[in-house]
Amino acid sequence: MSESETVRWTLTVSKETDIALRTFLAQRGLKKGDLSRFVEDAVRWQVFQRTVQDARARNAGVPAKEINAAVEDALASVRTERFRAAG
Repeated sequence: MSESETVRWTLTVSKETDIALRTFLAQRGLKKGDLSRFVEDAVRWQVFQRTVQDARARNAGVPAKEINAAVEDALASVRTERFRAAG
């Protein structure tokens, strides 16, 4: 990741969380810069998990056959695009 692709955040966490995370990172031999990577991974994971939860909630009443058909259609479309671009 280049410097122009990053932004600086100012975060506030409890002292207990700070110590726990820094201890966790230190036990694994990770350095100060790894804190940013850890936070970014954690944020991405939370965004992904919440997106999945939202999708599940929206589709709770949709029959599995309908969902599977939609997934198959989407996969077929992506495969067609990918092979068209590659060929």
